[in-house]
Amino acid sequence: MTGWTWEYEGYEAADERLRESLCTLGNGRFATRGALPECAADGVHYPGTYVAGCYNRLTSDVAGRRVDNEDMVNLPNWLPLRFRLPGQHWLTPDTGTVLDHRQVLHLSTGTLERRTTYALDARRTLEVRQRRLVHMADPHLAALRTQFRVDGVTDTTELEVEARLDGGVTNAGVPRYRDLDGHHLTHVHTGSTGADTVWLRCRTRTSDIRVGMAARLTAGSPVRDRHTPPYAVQAVRLRLAPGTTGTVDKTVALHTSRDPAISDPLRAAIDRVDRAPGFDALLAAHTTAWAQLWRRADLEVPGEAGPVLRLHLFHVLQTLSPHTADLDVGVPARGLHGEAYRGHVFWDELFVLPYLNLHFPEVSRALLRYRHRRLDQARAAARAVGRRGALYPWQSGSDGREETQELHLNPRSGRWLPDHSRLQRHVGSAIAYNVWQYCEASGDAEFLHTKGAEMLLQISRFWADSATYDERLGRHRLRGVVGPDEYHDAYPGATEPGLDDNAYTNVTAAWVLTRTLDVLRALPEPRRRELAERTGLDGGELERWEDVSRTLHVPFHSGVISQFEGYGDLAELDWPQYRRRYGDIRRLDRILEAEGDTVNRYQASKQADVLMLGYLFSPAELHRLFARLGHRLDDDIWRRTVDHYLARTSHGSTLSGLVHGWVLARARRAEAWAFCQEALRGDIADLQGGTTGEGIHLGAMAGTLDLVQRGLTGLETRESALWLDPVPLPELSSYGFALRYRGHWGVRLRLERGRLEITVPASDRSPIDIRLPGREVRIRPGQIRHLDLPDRPPDRGPHAGPRRSVSPSQPP
Repeated sequence: MTGWTWEYEGYEAADERLRESLCTLGNGRFATRGALPECAADGVHYPGTYVAGCYNRLTSDVAGRRVDNEDMVNLPNWLPLRFRLPGQHWLTPDTGTVLDHRQVLHLSTGTLERRTTYALDARRTLEVRQRRLVHMADPHLAALRTQFRVDGVTDTTELEVEARLDGGVTNAGVPRYRDLDGHHLTHVHTGSTGADTVWLRCRTRTSDIRVGMAARLTAGSPVRDRHTPPYAVQAVRLRLAPGTTGTVDKTVALHTSRDPAISDPLRAAIDRVDRAPGFDALLAAHTTAWAQLWRRADLEVPGEAGPVLRLHLFHVLQTLSPHTADLDVGVPARGLHGEAYRGHVFWDELFVLPYLNLHFPEVSRALLRYRHRRLDQARAAARAVGRRGALYPWQSGSDGREETQELHLNPRSGRWLPDHSRLQRHVGSAIAYNVWQYCEASGDAEFLHTKGAEMLLQISRFWADSATYDERLGRHRLRGVVGPDEYHDAYPGATEPGLDDNAYTNVTAAWVLTRTLDVLRALPEPRRRELAERTGLDGGELERWEDVSRTLHVPFHSGVISQFEGYGDLAELDWPQYRRRYGDIRRLDRILEAEGDTVNRYQASKQADVLMLGYLFSPAELHRLFARLGHRLDDDIWRRTVDHYLARTSHGSTLSGLVHGWVLARARRAEAWAFCQEALRGDIADLQGGTTGEGIHLGAMAGTLDLVQRGLTGLETRESALWLDPVPLPELSSYGFALRYRGHWGVRLRLERGRLEITVPASDRSPIDIRLPGREVRIRPGQIRHLDLPDRPPDRGPHAGPRRSVSPSQPP
């Protein structure tokens, strides 16, 4: 890796899936994996093209049960372009002799370059150079330029080149899903519209999304076409004289029936590819669009972390670009990079939106509108379990129903097991948190007072209605849930799934209730009355919310916060023994199940659960939340809690290292950097053991960016001000980034050697209020301020942080 490139030298079949994911190109509307165009889907390669929000539902027979699953669809493959000497086999790195191979991802321009040299025979070599793009300016276009050169002879060499649109693809990118039906496309038809353009149309089997694709091939030689559905094929024969280069350009347009402002996706694709300029002009416009994105999301971090963070930012922008603001889509947990998690939307937006809020607030707003459009579905889900309010699904897809599978496969044992992760009802609190954070950062009062208030109200209503009063404890309880840990889904020996009083769930539910009450009090009176009339909200219900927000039970054991009620009674696991036996124990749940045991018996977590509270809330706010709930949370209790769970977490999720690094970084603990590195390396080193080849982990990538943006700076957006309390790690003591805050574009913060520089570009906006420990600064547009930061005292403990009082935040 270098500052602006990501490079692979040599061809390694075992690494192809990982490379394909990390070399994916996209524009927020669709993305294509970085597979070699001459290679078809097989055990080594997996080309895939995915359109944001394009899902299809199929029923499969699994383990004697009929199971419905909705998947993000692998659409027709536009990449195929293969080549050979006449009468010989088609060349691929797996069938030919590769003398040299190099693949370079250019982050600055959003292009993928490859150069491969094949041995044709004892005398001749064929050099293949390709450059591809998925257009960031026109989000319906992609292009591939291929250049051929033959060396080692003095006479002309003929080369056959064949390009295809392939409609015979299936969803087969995740081995453990292969017992499920992956044939999502039907009614594949192909045709031609001229000497150089072919087309393909099809539709999804049940969602009936129509797909239109058109490809233009130019080569300086006659192009022939033929149609053998599911393929549209174009062929050209190049005559390569010594020392000359033959160029073949393939330009592709992709539309679906979900696109606005079209009548027919096939006609739209044909028209678009006909109007598209040549490759050089496409590249110029594409490069300009990327340059504009990099200016808006500028991030400068020295050292080895810098290039990795830039790669993470690149993949976030390919999945969620300004084009996403026009779509009805959520945050796919694995990006548009593969088929893991079936392209579903989880709570990963909790780790993504805080970054987007301060760079692309229009994208954050669109992602929250995805949730608002599915509010009625969430209310129906609540009614189905006998509750009022809104119960958002743990996994969401096209229409907002619960998409969590009922069974999951343990690859170690080969057994299909019940999946109870749909009981992770804390996803509603994550949505509420994102509504609040977005409105605080953007100042979007209109959204907060309308759609935001509606979601907050219904999520709060669900929590209040789910809480039951325990006379013995004198507190309200939330029973039968699963927490972020995910390992624990039932008590040992229990016949029913679910746990009681998950601390993270209860504390965040109390926060949601409190924030919703704040919003309702601050609403303009006509809007408050309107909302109450539409929802049947009355004073008695608000009194209950107030009561529940102060009395939700938070369990403790041995002087630490319990992950859930009864957690302290579970057995201790022999961690050294399992590490000796298995080495990598990140998926401890699978290991124990294969042994005939269950992780439900042990104090062992997959990922951060209780410690997520330290990720979401500043130390001062967390103290305040616990005080409101009637509990003391001092630095000693938090220190013991952090140490307890650090020793009992297997980090089976890429989000776990991120959260632990964040929590420890606030305390300037020496261990923090090890966890930050785990988060940085999660995908590039494929630490989860092959999962990156199925799609990148978008939440972890965005979270590392937010670690620099908010975690290390102590940045909070509240009370119409930017609050800063930098606590730099020695390994990341110098960094800079630009952000967008309440109409100010390109506000730049740079921290270096105890000095903070803040630049506010000239505009007609109001000054920005900056709050630092012990002082306040107002910076007007056009000003640059240099602020010396005081030396921080020695480590005050894992929960150390700004010692300031926190008043209830007011809505913008």
